[in-house]
Amino acid sequence: MNHTNHHKESNIEVRQMEIGDLADVFHLGERLFTADKWPALYRTWDEFEVVSFYASDTDTCFVATRDDKVVGFALGNIIEKEKSAWTYGYCVWLGVDPDCSRSGVGSLLFSALRDQFIEMGARMILVDTDANNEPAINFFKKTGFDHENAHVYLSMNLTHCPEYQQYHRKLKD
Repeated sequence: MNHTNHHKESNIEVRQMEIGDLADVFHLGERLFTADKWPALYRTWDEFEVVSFYASDTDTCFVATRDDKVVGFALGNIIEKEKSAWTYGYCVWLGVDPDCSRSGVGSLLFSALRDQFIEMGARMILVDTDANNEPAINFFKKTGFDHENAHVYLSMNLTHCPEYQQYHRKLKD
């Protein structure tokens, strides 16, 4: 189903993402999802992430525009587990231009994604974020999420690993 929502007070339109939006979504995400801002971010934001979602999950990709400029996006997918009666919607990425924060853009995007998940048979929506991302945690709680679960992601900087250093010394020789 094609979703288009308008928020008249702020001139915001939410619609399904189109191929012409890919670059704008990527560049906005590049400004938002940086390793220095969110060091525990366990997946990287790159152009392949956006293209992959658009190619495989078009129905669950939305953009918010103001005056024909992309000011936010929501990318999700449906998870169907074998031997389970439940279908899950997974809100993987939700990003809003900082100039539009707290203006209702995130809520409009999430509503469009939620409604699409419902139409696709989801019984539950999952979302994850960095444990220190208080604005996102507060947003999702305000939106109706609960049952916050701690999940630990670990990382290893291989440049400090002796095997890594040895391997790269061999390459130089």
